[in-house]
Amino acid sequence: MRPDSEAELAEMIAAAEAPLRIGGGGTRDVGRAIAGDMLETGGLSGIRLYEPGALTMVAGAGTPLAEIEAALAAEGQRLAFEPGDWRGLLGTEGESTIGGVVAANVSGPRRVTAGACRDFMLGVRFVDGAGRIVKNGGRVMKNVTGYDLVKLMSGSWGTLGVLSEVSFKVLPEAEARGVLLCEGLSDVQAVSALSRALGAPWEVSGAAHLQRGLDGAPVTMIRVEGLADSVAYRCGELQKLLADIGDFTVERDPERTAAGWRYIRDVAPFHGRAGEVWRLSVTPSQAPEIVARLDGAEAVYDWGGGLVWVLVPDGTPVRAALTGGHATLFRASAARRAEAGVFQPQPAPLAALEAGLRAKFDPKGILNPGLMG
Repeated sequence: MRPDSEAELAEMIAAAEAPLRIGGGGTRDVGRAIAGDMLETGGLSGIRLYEPGALTMVAGAGTPLAEIEAALAAEGQRLAFEPGDWRGLLGTEGESTIGGVVAANVSGPRRVTAGACRDFMLGVRFVDGAGRIVKNGGRVMKNVTGYDLVKLMSGSWGTLGVLSEVSFKVLPEAEARGVLLCEGLSDVQAVSALSRALGAPWEVSGAAHLQRGLDGAPVTMIRVEGLADSVAYRCGELQKLLADIGDFTVERDPERTAAGWRYIRDVAPFHGRAGEVWRLSVTPSQAPEIVARLDGAEAVYDWGGGLVWVLVPDGTPVRAALTGGHATLFRASAARRAEAGVFQPQPAPLAALEAGLRAKFDPKGILNPGLMG
């Protein structure tokens, strides 16, 4: 099923009695497998409104992400939350859509300081599980009336409703970018450097560490963006700040710096490699110790160590290694996802609240049922 309008989408959902698999471009195969008819949103495409001066855009949920990024680039603007391309990580094809990005709350390295996808959402239109068309939020920043369904829908993975339109804030593209690089740091040293940089007043916009860089050695990366003179000054101050931890050099080439952060954003070190991929959200100071408990693990630290991607042998009991935070099983066989559960189990009070919300928004239980179970 592929509706071409919001009204047609509502009719399809209202008439459905069996489970529906909600999909945009089919690039984010995360969650438990679902048996049901496929409902694609690719027909709900097109940029409906773009006001560069107001830093706002409105687009159909099925609009390709590449189309949105091209329109923004033409005006010297960008998405603030830097959504990743997970096709290489998950072994999927297709074309990412803005609705899929919002539904999964996809947020890249800049999230550590700029905020997540949901933080830049202004409004949504969606169809709930009863076939009702719902609108929440608007097209401007000052819109605070009613319950904030905009943030609720961001990260709901199509289990509460099917997005038909989204509106969001965008930001100007940075004039210049500088990346501090240091090879050979241990995980503990790297997280210490990242935490110190993020705690300094120099407006760091990315803080990551690879256990294995392109040349096989560990590499620590700290990004600064803005006006050229400001970037040069802040990079110099960060070098002084971190001199006792390691010898940080500065890379200023636009193409090399952009490629380096795409490598982090898309979790490129794990593309095409055997094993399970987990995403851990943990306290940065505890992250190296957690990774060390996982036999045979390789890690990519992002968000200053608060987000850790780990590649581990199949069947590794990753959640048993946690001392806090949560773990999401991003890539594994369907059987393993069903057995281990993809998303972190919720405490009973939160699970009850979640079930109550789903019952209200999807009374027939047909929207991606069990995907987040």
